[in-house]
Amino acid sequence: MTVDRPVLGISLMLGFCVVAPMADALAKLLGERIGVAQLVTIRMIVQVLLLTPIVWWAGLSLRMSARSYRLASIRAVLHILGIGMMFLSLRYLPLADAVAIAFVMPFIMLILGHFVLGEEVGHRRIIACCVGFAGTLMVVQPSFAEVGWPALLPMGVALDFALFMLVTRQLAKETDPIALQVVSGIVACAILIPLLLLLSPLAVPGIELTVPQGVTWVLLLAMGTLGTIGHLLMTWSLRFAPSATLAPMQYLEIPVATLIGWLIFSDFPDGLALVGIVVTIVAGLYIIARERAVSRSVPEVPPQAPPAV
Repeated sequence: MTVDRPVLGISLMLGFCVVAPMADALAKLLGERIGVAQLVTIRMIVQVLLLTPIVWWAGLSLRMSARSYRLASIRAVLHILGIGMMFLSLRYLPLADAVAIAFVMPFIMLILGHFVLGEEVGHRRIIACCVGFAGTLMVVQPSFAEVGWPALLPMGVALDFALFMLVTRQLAKETDPIALQVVSGIVACAILIPLLLLLSPLAVPGIELTVPQGVTWVLLLAMGTLGTIGHLLMTWSLRFAPSATLAPMQYLEIPVATLIGWLIFSDFPDGLALVGIVVTIVAGLYIIARERAVSRSVPEVPPQAPPAV
């Protein structure tokens, strides 16, 4: 059983906040060329191909208890749904908007972490989370009325990903993160590949099967690699810190997504959104400072060996 190390968990989550928007940006670029179902399938195939050799090289085992396999299967289904809804929303929304709307998720995560997992949530964390959520609302552009139904997709992502993180938290301390990602990827591929082959001839929207050409292959591989690394960082973070601690940190994904959206798609938020970005950064930095202070006030614990990679 791994001892909680909040600062390390926060650092890993920060890595996720940087890498995940990069993968989303590539998915947005590919959205006009590849169907959503095929995008998610390729994302999972790359995950398995990338991590399986690491599992073999590190001598890790894919064996789990029956309970862990059930949770890993639920996790894989939630992963499929979350990525699918996010990729679909990026066809309609700017990158920063999709990420910002989805950021009701940390607020949901905070509540679920307290009432479902029984994790301690102090009033300072609650205040920081609420401040970050207020900043998120400032970033949301355009409004729900202007965007229409696609604005509901990131809301679905938020709820889905909150449940995904709760399941991951249950698995993170008893299963190696890399082995968990491989098992989840295999389960996802077992679901997605037959679904894609069976439904693509029926011309179901979003389940079209196309043959990528040229640079599209490079973008697909990059998307899968960045997505795999991002979720591995997230899984590692949950190994070392409670979900309630990490929830507010994820607000920092918004300014990263805003910067990437500006660089790639020339989408830049207005003045109100910029204020919101500043608010989310301040809330996140406060959480880092708070966790550092708490970690220094408790007796030092022996360092834990990092998971084999």
